[in-house]
Amino acid sequence: MRNYLIVVDMQNDFIDGALGTAEAVAIVDRVAEKIRGFDGEVIFTRDTHPETYLDTQEGKNLPVVHCISGSTGWQIREGLGEIRPCLVIDKPTFGSAELGAFLAQRNEEEPIGEITLIGLCTDICVISNALLIKAFLPEVPVRVDAACCAGVTPESHRNALEAMKMCQIRIDNE
Repeated sequence: MRNYLIVVDMQNDFIDGALGTAEAVAIVDRVAEKIRGFDGEVIFTRDTHPETYLDTQEGKNLPVVHCISGSTGWQIREGLGEIRPCLVIDKPTFGSAELGAFLAQRNEEEPIGEITLIGLCTDICVISNALLIKAFLPEVPVRVDAACCAGVTPESHRNALEAMKMCQIRIDNE
């Protein structure tokens, strides 16, 4: 059985850029350690928007230009992506259907033992991808390492963790 670590949106704009927070900065070293010590495959997701982001539904609801494809803010934090070879999946919205389908196909080829998610933001993209993965693979254990996640606010981070627990996603290191 193969295990997967999904590193969600550890991009400059979410760490200390346009939508950065002190909590996001605080998890960078823990995320690096988790990647280094993980026994399995690592996949990064990368929030990816066009120059016309503000014209999209998301841009109208969150009018902060961020993660524009090719920009410095769009890049995965230097030092994280280079720790080991990994796949990067660009996603145009909170959850990645491409990621869910990829993992489902991999599970058909060789059963997945478990999937762990870490990254940013707990209350938007981490929860979206955790629930999406659970929908694609309901019998595969999904977990989130809370110590390697940060939300938009500490309160919304805690709320997202509680919501994921209710959906049978295991929360570690609260």
